[in-house]
Amino acid sequence: MSESTANAPATPGLTVTLAQALNEGYACQSLDPAQLRGELEFHPTLRGLGDALALTHPHLFSTTQVFVSDAAHRTIAATVAAIERVATLPGYQQQALATADPIAQLAWGPVGMFMGYDFHIGPDGPKLIEINTNAGGAFLTAALARAQRRCCEPMDDALPTTTVPTDLNQRFIDMFWAEWQLQRGQQALQAIAIVDDNPTGQYLAPEFEICRQLLAQRGVTALVADPRDLTWRDGRLWHGGTVVDMVYNRLTDFYLAQPGHAALRQAYLSGAVVVSPAPRAHALLANKANLVTLSQPDRLRDLGATAADRALLSAVVPHALRVTPERAEALWATRRRYFFKPLAGYGSKATYRGDKLTRRVWSDILAGDFIAQALVAPGERRVIIDGAPQKLKFDLRAYSYAGQVQLLAARIYAGQTTNFRTPGGGFAPVVLMPDEVLREPGIKTGGLPTRGAPESPRPGSLAHRRSTPA
Repeated sequence: MSESTANAPATPGLTVTLAQALNEGYACQSLDPAQLRGELEFHPTLRGLGDALALTHPHLFSTTQVFVSDAAHRTIAATVAAIERVATLPGYQQQALATADPIAQLAWGPVGMFMGYDFHIGPDGPKLIEINTNAGGAFLTAALARAQRRCCEPMDDALPTTTVPTDLNQRFIDMFWAEWQLQRGQQALQAIAIVDDNPTGQYLAPEFEICRQLLAQRGVTALVADPRDLTWRDGRLWHGGTVVDMVYNRLTDFYLAQPGHAALRQAYLSGAVVVSPAPRAHALLANKANLVTLSQPDRLRDLGATAADRALLSAVVPHALRVTPERAEALWATRRRYFFKPLAGYGSKATYRGDKLTRRVWSDILAGDFIAQALVAPGERRVIIDGAPQKLKFDLRAYSYAGQVQLLAARIYAGQTTNFRTPGGGFAPVVLMPDEVLREPGIKTGGLPTRGAPESPRPGSLAHRRSTPA
């Protein structure tokens, strides 16, 4: 254990979870670069990807892990399931689709691959910050999680091995066939296009190639395409001379409304191609207006949500409301309590902390279509940067399919939002810890807060090793 990791935060009389104490008190360097390179370069066509990413994406991967309690993990999983149950309610769907592009009314069957639910972890547990369709990073984070080593000898008893299933990539690929069968039944799936604007120029473009190779190993034609290179003719969607059966949609034009996406839009409207995630998934889940509904128990009751789901969402979804001229004066006066987000935004674009607002930006918010969401501070992770300890922020992303969490990952950053520009930051794997609460009558140098009263732990016990300098 580095000497610079010695001092954990302490407020006499308070309690912290074991996960929080580890996050805030220990700076572990757990990434094995050689193993990560091997995980990324699992096929000859991917050779050199690891070294290339180290040069072009120096802050894509953090060298540390983030610790999360089992209780927080259970709450996150239950919240994802509850939201997707609510999203099936007829009244909820009617409300969510009423203001969406008409294309979202189409229900071809698929439910949406790679849903992303983003959380902050506070003193009273996880809080939902955002819901995303086409959430990026799952393939990369899965590789990262498999490339971890023990960060220090004294913590061997405390740190379990990675919780990422060895077959996670296979589970990801199985989603494609599940989505296909929801629309096409047992018809043969022959060609899949991974579609994004200027795909080679996207920051997460490397995972397109990982996904393509995994799909090809499953025996289908897999390609990465710009939607402008797709054509609609003879009742089919084409990429050159290849008929495209299915599209893995990474576009942020959620309703396929831009002129360059016309061929894909026509194919989707005609039911000639399976698209996932589809416009309907965005309208029902990721449109930020839904955060307002999900944060209002009375409204959820009126829409038919169960008492259990209402209670859970009331505890986990921060209060949110639409920004309107009628609320402008009150919201400006209380702006420090809120985070402001555009309904049609994505990737933290045009989002603002209330305490950072200027009058000019406020006028832009009033002229746009925004929500105000109760501000929830992110968690903190202690890292070592250039030999010195620093506290960075982190959030958690739950990648899910059909209401089931498949992977929990963290993003470490500095600044207002996640950015992949922070030294020491980037994607980080999550390690689940027991639901253990530690009292903080004092902090011992080099160790965690002691359990219970401040007597000496039994020599040789895990508590003793945790409170002894490494």
